[in-house]
Amino acid sequence: MENSYDMIIIGTGPAGLGAAIYGQRALLKILSLEENYVSGGQMSTTYEVDNYPAKPGISGMDLGMEMREHAERMGAEIRRGKVRSIQREGRLWRVSTKKESFLTKTVALAMGARHRLLGVPGEERLTGMGVSYCATCDGAFFKDKTVAVVGGGDVAVEDAVFLARICRKVYLIHRRDQLRAARILQERVKELPNVEILWDSVVTEILGENQVSAAVVENKRLGTSQELPLEGVFVAVGIEPNTELAQGLVELDSQGYVRAGEDGITSEPTIFAAGDIRTKPLRQIVTAVADGANIITSLQEYLLRE
Repeated sequence: MENSYDMIIIGTGPAGLGAAIYGQRALLKILSLEENYVSGGQMSTTYEVDNYPAKPGISGMDLGMEMREHAERMGAEIRRGKVRSIQREGRLWRVSTKKESFLTKTVALAMGARHRLLGVPGEERLTGMGVSYCATCDGAFFKDKTVAVVGGGDVAVEDAVFLARICRKVYLIHRRDQLRAARILQERVKELPNVEILWDSVVTEILGENQVSAAVVENKRLGTSQELPLEGVFVAVGIEPNTELAQGLVELDSQGYVRAGEDGITSEPTIFAAGDIRTKPLRQIVTAVADGANIITSLQEYLLRE
């Protein structure tokens, strides 16, 4: 019979890498699969991580690399490949990529989440031509230009602070009359002279031919609309879970997240969930790493009962 793993981890963000590290410490046979060239998930696009213990100011890309190097130093097996399917095969699961397939006793879903779209005219057409979902990735292209950040949470405010260092003018467009970001971030962005916050406002259209030239911004409270000249629009309005592979395998909530507690246990006893993909009140790097550790404890308990 084909050799099988104790667990296959899909994704090498902080949750997946946390699980890989703890799995090696537990002397389990684990394979990690990552579809991208770099590890870190959404963390890898973060310019500065200031709330991960002992690593103040580190870039998300560097933190992701350090986590992966840690896992590999401990002997973690990490392969590149986009998982196409997860199928039951007897008492095991067959996890298949385009080129390979593997058998495993359990599966860890750690695919994280992706940026949510505004869903307005012009957004899709101008993506990559002024519309961006990653300020730290694309901000350098907008040096001394006028841009807008859409959103009011931590990521949006962090993006506005970052872009203010590069751009001539930054508009922060938020649909409510107060920001949802952490208080320290709110204070920081409000101190910046080249950041203007447009309250109670939404973007209804993004304009431009081969490059963003403006955005139509509607003030919901006043009922007015204006065409705001811009050269870039950075969208930071939340995330959506990457749960396409999980559909039909485990129970999801109304927003598409995998129903699982801190132990990572899902409605299917042999499938675990960790990180941004699962139901949880706080999605941060530190909580994702903790999820990774927790699912290894749950895996060990499962293997003892097997």
